[in-house]
Amino acid sequence: MIRTTTIMVVALVFLASIMAASASSEPYLIHPLRLKTRLGSYGASLQGINCASWRLGVEAHNIIDWKTVPKECEGYIGNYMLGFQYRQDSKAVAREAYLYARKLNLTGDGKDVWVFDIDETTLSNLPHYARHGFGVEPYNATSFNKWVEEKKAPALPESKKLYGKLQKLGIKIVFLTGRPESQRNATAYNLRLAGFRSWEKLILKDGSYGGKTAVEYKSAERKKVEESGYRIVGNIGDQWSDLLGTNTGKRTFKLPDPLYYIS
Repeated sequence: MIRTTTIMVVALVFLASIMAASASSEPYLIHPLRLKTRLGSYGASLQGINCASWRLGVEAHNIIDWKTVPKECEGYIGNYMLGFQYRQDSKAVAREAYLYARKLNLTGDGKDVWVFDIDETTLSNLPHYARHGFGVEPYNATSFNKWVEEKKAPALPESKKLYGKLQKLGIKIVFLTGRPESQRNATAYNLRLAGFRSWEKLILKDGSYGGKTAVEYKSAERKKVEESGYRIVGNIGDQWSDLLGTNTGKRTFKLPDPLYYIS
């Protein structure tokens, strides 16, 4: 039953991507599907909690260092990511970020910046993860890197709206990603194709950070940004490792992501 449901979902994701590419009114819409509404019925006996509670624990950072989505929750996570609630949760975060940003007393000197993560913050890898069990399958660097080089990741709609609103306020954008430096060209191309056409900095991970955690890497790079004279007025990401550590900015915002965990 689960396998049949997964195949159906993957097919619908493919259809949704075609719809998204051809839509003229909102070409970056990637969550038009409404597969199921009773999401809480999935995984009711997952180690004493249901899958909705597992996802809450993940987002609240109470469940950490997990490697894959529990197999029992594949259907639940798939429906969540493709359905109404993921889009609404993302919208709530982006809304609060904008309400905060518009109240800032900006200097107007061009030094106020907002840090955006890329994967599952700016660009969505949902088409890739839909083909790999919505996080149930262990991470495979080869297949993911191949997906990155395809340069087809769509924009996350609410993040794209926030990006545009922040720029209108006079806040410049810094993209800070854990992608390796070797993927710079593919990443820049994909960002522009998805509608993120300008930025102040695009920071990718170079070889000097071998063995370092994401928290250590991103803290060090944010420190460099501030030491070069910029003020980080906001910081948004899908992983807690995007938002913890040092030089995190005046305020951080966590987007939902139950697909994977990066420490």
